[in-house]
Amino acid sequence: MTFARMPRMSDHDPIQTFAPGPGDERRLRDALGAFATGVTVVTTRTARGPVAMTANSFASVSLAPPLVLWSPARASRRFAAFAEADHFAIHILAADQAPLVAHFARHGGDFALPGLTETAEGVPILPGCLAVFDCARHAVHEGGDHAIVVGRVRSVRHRPGAPLVFQAGRYGGFAPDRR
Repeated sequence: MTFARMPRMSDHDPIQTFAPGPGDERRLRDALGAFATGVTVVTTRTARGPVAMTANSFASVSLAPPLVLWSPARASRRFAAFAEADHFAIHILAADQAPLVAHFARHGGDFALPGLTETAEGVPILPGCLAVFDCARHAVHEGGDHAIVVGRVRSVRHRPGAPLVFQAGRYGGFAPDRR
């Protein structure tokens, strides 16, 4: 087995070591931002209508039963809608869908988009996504300044394509190694 040669760190590379605590939120966020994630938009329906939130805190939990999780921020005005939702859909965005991130970050209730469909419960389904997980709430757990929302996947839509990626506060694409 051979490994790619890693670049050597110089004495000039800033390495920070710290124990996270009050006042270190920005440094912790910067360190966490080193991890590249996919980008999702989560949708649900409330008594006032449909609502969406962008999130990069998505993960698979279990294949049997099929469970996924995501973590909405308590500071969001949309938090209660998602923490209390019986049904929601998690959309994995394609590399060309960055405008959806900006749209739903600003306008969480604006669904005037072409090609929009709905689940039987009225949860909006966005077109063109790489994957869509139609979920029923399985559990909601405490998670500090976020909640951990676990959904049981009821149905999946999936297509091939390049994902939208988020890292260090920026969006971009992913080019797989073609070995």
